[in-house]
Amino acid sequence: MTATKEEAAEPREGLRERKRRQTRARIAEAGMRLFLERGFEETTLDAIAEQADIARRTFFHYFDTKEAILNTLQDTTESSLRAVIVEADPKSAPFDVVCEAMLGMISRFGTEEARAIDRLLRSTETLRARKQANYQTQEQMIFEALRQKWPEPDLALKLRLVSLACVGALRLASDAWSASDGTRPLQDHLVDVFSALRADITRGSPMALD
Repeated sequence: MTATKEEAAEPREGLRERKRRQTRARIAEAGMRLFLERGFEETTLDAIAEQADIARRTFFHYFDTKEAILNTLQDTTESSLRAVIVEADPKSAPFDVVCEAMLGMISRFGTEEARAIDRLLRSTETLRARKQANYQTQEQMIFEALRQKWPEPDLALKLRLVSLACVGALRLASDAWSASDGTRPLQDHLVDVFSALRADITRGSPMALD
């Protein structure tokens, strides 16, 4: 009897969790859409709640603040990036793995969408600070993914350097792309920086990141 009750309860629990995930995703999508259309500061919680078809108080069951909605974008990109790194061929060079993973991540965003998100994240002092903090979080995530893939203790320093170098490359490419108002694709800027890294740091160096 107990087993039957537990089996009967599992689908209901699964349904609740699925509904909660769907509601959270709907709120996040509504928030991002409004941020891009109206601006971050101009978007109110009431507007997000209306777009997501929820009560205002329900918002706080899923997010503490509207700033927290931006974390969903980072979580999605980091999850994809981590998966590519962890699933990479262990015979590949760690530097190449991260380069390819980053380029693949960027290619998923259309040029206009990427420019709109970049403008959003640079639109206020708070969001600019968040953008810089995100780079630090991303660097740590990449390092942990690399360590999961290559757990040998003697590789730890090398993998830390790879994660630092690649995130630094992304920052430089992003700044150059933003300064040029997106006249060249972000991928092209990132390829340029990665090429410079490989030519000036890794090739023939005793600390080669490959």
